[in-house]
Amino acid sequence: MSATAQPLVDALTEVNIDDLMDAVGLSRFCGTPLRHLFWPMARRFAWTAHEFDSRVGKEGLAQGSAWLISRMTAGLVTSGLEHVPTQGPVVVLANHPGMTDTVALFTSLSPRQDLRVIAADRPFLRALPNVAQQLILLPEGSGGLMAVVRSAARHLQEGGALLTFPAGDIEPDPATSGVQRAVASLENWSDSFVLFARLVPQVRFVPALVSNVISPDAQRHPLSSLRRTARNREKLAAAMQVALPRYHGHVAKVAFGKASSVGADGANHLSASIAAQMCDLILTECLAQIRSQPVASSM
Repeated sequence: MSATAQPLVDALTEVNIDDLMDAVGLSRFCGTPLRHLFWPMARRFAWTAHEFDSRVGKEGLAQGSAWLISRMTAGLVTSGLEHVPTQGPVVVLANHPGMTDTVALFTSLSPRQDLRVIAADRPFLRALPNVAQQLILLPEGSGGLMAVVRSAARHLQEGGALLTFPAGDIEPDPATSGVQRAVASLENWSDSFVLFARLVPQVRFVPALVSNVISPDAQRHPLSSLRRTARNREKLAAAMQVALPRYHGHVAKVAFGKASSVGADGANHLSASIAAQMCDLILTECLAQIRSQPVASSM
């Protein structure tokens, strides 16, 4: 281990342990010997995350993410990329079924080398210096929100691409949770993205659906019995998906909808249009998932 890598990997390991214990519901025991049980998983992923960040620094966000996708999944299928403008201001609005979804989007959006990402301010992201340069970090609470909006709007005014997650939290994976839960999660989407239409009138908005990034087996992990709410079980499944290689056998999918603008009907029409497109994308993905399942023999 190089002298420069050691402190970064150590920091990532500690952050990963905190995140894993929080996902399992054991954050109150972070200062106890129980912490050591999570060290092997946390250390292994710390090395992977460090290599990812190093590649982002050398090759760019899309190429670094493509490497990580090859390590964390069995591949990536992207559809509808032709709907994403190759130049000019665009906001991509995506669901957030798990940690792998972000690198799937980064990889799929490789034509937009100017991509910036609005992301919740987390210690894990700050421990990735090269990745952090591509992010506009959103602090918890309302403090600093307008600074984030101004920074993002400035990037769009310069013709850049922006990725944001309107739910602001982990959502159900449509491929494993089904239509009903995936569509219901859209009710939690914030419509604050319409601010960008007022600040940058020429901006286009493209919905994006990420699916098949959470293994059903990760959702059924024995530790899930410690989590009582669906939200916390999804958070745990996302953590297990990243931490345990046995769950890396799925082909991730990213589907983009058509580009929209505010137009004469205003912000309410834009929000409704994005929601309708997301519902269509979810239905299409879930139907495809059903068709791909083997038919049980009657014999």
